[in-house]
Amino acid sequence: MFKAYRFRIYPNDNQKILIHKTFGCYRFIYNYFLNKCKLNGYKKAFDMIKELPSLEKEYSWLKEVDSCSLRCAIFNLEDAYRNFFSKRGNYPTFKSKWNRQTYRTNCIRSTYKGKEYQSIELNLKNKTIKLPKLKEIAIRGYRNLEEMNGKIINATVIYETTGKYYVSVLVEEVNVKKEKVKPKSIVGIDLGLKNLVITSSGEKYNNPKSLMKYEKRLKRYQRSLSRKIKGSKNYQKMKRKLSILHNKIKNARKYSIINIVNNIVKEYDIIISEKLKVKEMSKNHHLSKSIHDASFHKICSMLQEKCEEKGKYYYQVDTYYPSSKTCSVCGTKTKQTESLGVREWECEVCRTHHDRDINASINILFEGLKYCFDK
Repeated sequence: MFKAYRFRIYPNDNQKILIHKTFGCYRFIYNYFLNKCKLNGYKKAFDMIKELPSLEKEYSWLKEVDSCSLRCAIFNLEDAYRNFFSKRGNYPTFKSKWNRQTYRTNCIRSTYKGKEYQSIELNLKNKTIKLPKLKEIAIRGYRNLEEMNGKIINATVIYETTGKYYVSVLVEEVNVKKEKVKPKSIVGIDLGLKNLVITSSGEKYNNPKSLMKYEKRLKRYQRSLSRKIKGSKNYQKMKRKLSILHNKIKNARKYSIINIVNNIVKEYDIIISEKLKVKEMSKNHHLSKSIHDASFHKICSMLQEKCEEKGKYYYQVDTYYPSSKTCSVCGTKTKQTESLGVREWECEVCRTHHDRDINASINILFEGLKYCFDK
């Protein structure tokens, strides 16, 4: 099993210079061979790598950076073409120096006089990481992790538009299958916009609406950026401010989702939710902004990941199951809930008064029980 660990790094001034040189060389190699593929037709990665020595002679500054990162740029270009040919992505585009910058380097192992060496070393006790050409860099992250069980495959150095540096370390771990717990509790959850998560037990988690909270400031920054001369120092300053605000919104959204998911997984052994098609839902232009801000897909994927990690069960009911239109007591379908403005309603047959969201989560729970028995 492959797992990625992301750390924030704090390079010194000399290391920052070398990191940005590597970004530039990585970008140059990627764009150079992409342009060549456009003019002369696509070539395989190993054919392009054969041209690297002659390029290093022509452009001597390519020798200043980690040579493995240059080869990784070619392999990334090959992956981009594979995704395009397999219809998983668009045609590869040239990399820009004004966006988020990354470069990848592989971990190379060797043995000398009975002692093993590797180009990437992670020391979680001293909070340092050793990278090719950069030597040791201070890191922060994973405070509760004292050692990493697994083999390091590669590391990706990242420079965000906020001005922060990160490293993502890919580790190959032994996949020890977690034993499934004996279920003692079950819950159905409904996802909504007013309340982000509603459980069949009647618990409601508020929607933080992270985007709405900072929307006025976001608009002000975007208007200010549009007035600046593109490429000027003031333009770059405002672009940095805008990036920091976007990052703040993303982190606030992520924090609330993690807390909700952890609470639900900790309390229940079987979790059942609805399978939403966010792309179809977002076609409603009145709600599309709120739907994207809610991050329904992120909640579902995190629930599945946490349940697998804890040995618990997670199921999803069919997208078109009418959970909001069905009475959870007698099973009668109603037309009262066709409007999203109706939050409470009364069944015409059994006269039970329903909260729209709690009723939907109970129906999801009952529908999900079929999957439990099938398994």
